Amino acid sequence: MNPGTSGEECAAASLEADVAVIGGGVVGHGIAWEARRSGRSVVLIDEAPGSGASWAAAGMLAPVSELHYQEEGLLELMLESSAGWPEFAATLTAGEDAGYLTTPTLAVGADPADRRALMDLREVQRTHGLEVEPLTIREARSREPLLSPAISCALDIPADHQVDPRRLVRAIAAGLASRGQEIAAAKGYAVREHAAGLLWDGGRVCGVRLARGGSVRAAETVVANGLAAAQLQNLPEGLQLPLRPVYGDILRLRVPAHLQPLLTATVRGMVRGVPVYIVPRRDGTVVIGATQREDGVPGTSAGGVYQLLRDAQVLLPAVAELELLEATARARPGTPDNAPLLGRVPARGEGPRTDVAGLIIATGFFRHGVLLTPAAAVICRQLMDGITDPRWAAFRPGRFSPGLPDPVGAAVALSPAPG
Repeated sequence: MNPGTSGEECAAASLEADVAVIGGGVVGHGIAWEARRSGRSVVLIDEAPGSGASWAAAGMLAPVSELHYQEEGLLELMLESSAGWPEFAATLTAGEDAGYLTTPTLAVGADPADRRALMDLREVQRTHGLEVEPLTIREARSREPLLSPAISCALDIPADHQVDPRRLVRAIAAGLASRGQEIAAAKGYAVREHAAGLLWDGGRVCGVRLARGGSVRAAETVVANGLAAAQLQNLPEGLQLPLRPVYGDILRLRVPAHLQPLLTATVRGMVRGVPVYIVPRRDGTVVIGATQREDGVPGTSAGGVYQLLRDAQVLLPAVAELELLEATARARPGTPDNAPLLGRVPARGEGPRTDVAGLIIATGFFRHGVLLTPAAAVICRQLMDGITDPRWAAFRPGRFSPGLPDPVGAAVALSPAPG
């Protein structure tokens, strides 16, 4: 039996909406925006919207560059979402600039071993029909004059773009706030509280219980609060959400006037086998990132900051002249196969397999949260509309829960993450 089976908690709800979204990062905001555009009323629940992993993210929309060995099962979803970004960005018409840019990406290597690694990856990318074209060093430096003349290779990746996640959250928030709703929530759409757990009415989820009392009753509840999803009370019986924190250090720097523009394209580099990227913004700043560590230390790593600055200067010596504005670390939610937990949850019980009504899980996006936001938003809206796309069955959130019925499409399951 599912927890909370009496309807009493729902009857005491202080707010009501068609959709309650737990989690105020880019993914949660994107899902809330798509739901609102579909005509549904929305309440988003987060103590500090946009302050988690989204605050630190560089915002690279890079399905080609982000193709990793043993993660090829993610590629179709990444390409689908990348193709949806222009339309998704165009819907944000409330006057806030989301920082969406279609400038290309350059992949560069520092030494011969890095060149071999990038060229080996190019063969995998080409096998999947992805466009990655070699450039001569002269061609690369004609496009980006401040690149080091000592780089070993350069490749043009025109399909990989960028968005500024901080601007994006503000733009979506402005859009949500500008669409009037008859809901007594801050700014018309957000409840700045911690979600304690799910509310149930019989066998369906009917909303969210708030930590400081009160609740939000909703026909659909979307769990999109990253690592905190696994700590929610009253999750469906048997559901396991094996999320792990993967910390990343990331830097923001200001480019002095005499060096602007430092870059016109995002540079993704390999330096002695270690990845580093440099993302230029239109406001004269750049983002340099990102380390990847699972040491459980939430603060910024001094060694990580040193590594990022050192490796970035190998590729772009002028980095030494920039002003360091910010060093940030956040935890990204990883899963055992590094793919998201996205979809409805199978209900336990005898007879034909059914899903828990009123509940959608959307977490575990790891490195790809910003890129996958349009696709996650559309998938969640389709599920609310009663539409299930079999292409995404491999990402169903019950795939790590032995006690739940096997998800449809389990035959296309993803490879486990290495290590």
